[in-house]
Amino acid sequence: MSHVQNGDKVNVHYHGRLNDGSTFDSSEGREPLTFTAGAGQVIKGFDDAVMGMIAGDKKTVTIPVDQAYGHRNEEMVMDYPTTDFPADMTPEVGMELQMGDDQGNVFPVVIVAVNEGMVTLDANHPLAGHDLTFDLELVSIG
Repeated sequence: MSHVQNGDKVNVHYHGRLNDGSTFDSSEGREPLTFTAGAGQVIKGFDDAVMGMIAGDKKTVTIPVDQAYGHRNEEMVMDYPTTDFPADMTPEVGMELQMGDDQGNVFPVVIVAVNEGMVTLDANHPLAGHDLTFDLELVSIG
């Protein structure tokens, strides 16, 4: 049996949980996640966890914040006047939007507060600041 090495295409079933035990994502009921090991297509801790596994292996790993989505950056929480939003839009907490920067990059943001004349947007990844626990099952290599 071969072990997962850099460059192998792998198929992995997973169940991701936060420290409080709540599920943030799972492949249950779906096709397994397919990616190239070591190619940076998934977070570093997930990539590292599948290395050396063989088809059929199962394990649980906890990935520290610095190998997951990093620490929250409060500089990525920004206030904008409501006049910067389209007139036909009513900003609401929890609403997900797309924002662009001067280089043409587009990234997701979430409205976290709406106050008199101001909307607060958070561009941090929703899982930033969290250690992540995954139950992994390597379905196949190749």
